[in-house]
Amino acid sequence: MIIKKIAFLFFCCTFLRLQARAQDAPMLTLKDAVEIALKNNYNIKLSQNNKTISGNNVTLGNAGILPQLNGNFASTNSRLTTKQTRSDGSINNIHNAPNSGINYGVALNWTIFDGFAMFANYDALQQQDKLGTLRLQDTIQNTVASVIGVYYDLISQNEQIKALKGAIAISHTQLGYANDKFHVGRASKLDVLNAQVNLNTDTANLVTQYQLFKTTKIQLNQILVRDLQTDFSVADTIVVDDKLLLGTVLTSAQSQNPAILSTQINRRLAEINLKQVQATRYPQVAVSSGYTFSDNKTPAGFTLAQNQHGLNYGLTATINIFNGFNQTRRERNAKIQIDNANINAKQIQLNIDAQVNSLFASYLSGLDLITLGQANVIIAKKNLDISLEKYKLGNITPLEIREAQRNYLDAQSKFFAAQYQSKQAEITLKQITNSISIQ
Repeated sequence: MIIKKIAFLFFCCTFLRLQARAQDAPMLTLKDAVEIALKNNYNIKLSQNNKTISGNNVTLGNAGILPQLNGNFASTNSRLTTKQTRSDGSINNIHNAPNSGINYGVALNWTIFDGFAMFANYDALQQQDKLGTLRLQDTIQNTVASVIGVYYDLISQNEQIKALKGAIAISHTQLGYANDKFHVGRASKLDVLNAQVNLNTDTANLVTQYQLFKTTKIQLNQILVRDLQTDFSVADTIVVDDKLLLGTVLTSAQSQNPAILSTQINRRLAEINLKQVQATRYPQVAVSSGYTFSDNKTPAGFTLAQNQHGLNYGLTATINIFNGFNQTRRERNAKIQIDNANINAKQIQLNIDAQVNSLFASYLSGLDLITLGQANVIIAKKNLDISLEKYKLGNITPLEIREAQRNYLDAQSKFFAAQYQSKQAEITLKQITNSISIQ
């Protein structure tokens, strides 16, 4: 009797503590969760910074199209002791004479032709910027998909918690019936103890489910980049979009999937790389110009001081005549890279198609299981209600009532799992087609 009272008190304290904690938590809607993630998530911030860098790199100067203008300044000083023997035999001794020279000016260097490599460079920078945009979009979609997936996982777990609470209520009712029957001599003490064990087992299952629920909350808080111990409650409904069509998803993936679009850009970059390599076959032509000022003082020279200033300009041209066959080797490798890019694009396409087909099968299966699960829950609930009434009248054994209870809980669990399976497949399919929406 003492053990039973202790167990019952433990059940009451645990159940009330968990119930109070769940009721005190503020509501976090899915929309709010997504907005917080878009604002705080570190992966998104990193991708945004990388996109900004790739955008900043798209300039004519970075491509090598614009000239370079530099300012120069040089100052040299020395003190020299000089002994000069002149052609007439006379000797001139200069002790510790200062020498100085100052040169300053501006210099212009401009490559005006490099085999069109500068234009290929600019095209490559633009493609890299497009790739950065795709990566940012992909990161945002991945983050939103993670938030939605974890959020609906919490809804599914919360429904499981409700089901376990219902199981506890039923077990508590069963325990009450067993006690009543025991006191009037219609049941044995064993029936009471079995009912108490069932209640304790259901309570332990609820505690375990609450712990899993808490762990998943921490996971969502981590994605939202906020205090990991922030408590919240979630909605109680999973609505699955049952209008998806396999053909539509496959077509959308062709034109919107970030991985497929990235392979197209990478193929373009490989083609640009070939142009950059081929550019070195052409002459490299550059012009240079500048304006220089100089002031030199040399007491030991024939000219004691000299000042100069003026414009200088020139033209240089170089051409690769022979470099050990490296030009041919580099061009061959660049063409192989184009071939690799085409192969990779086909591989990614095949992978995406296989992933879509597999997920769509899971999506359809989940929809069928939802329909079946709803019917099973209703049937199992009716069976449980009838079994409880029969147990109250003493027409069935405790084992039979426990089996009915287990069947009802299993039916609920399978129904929740089917909902989550279909929703997760739906989310991933929309992620693949870059069309996730929380509406």
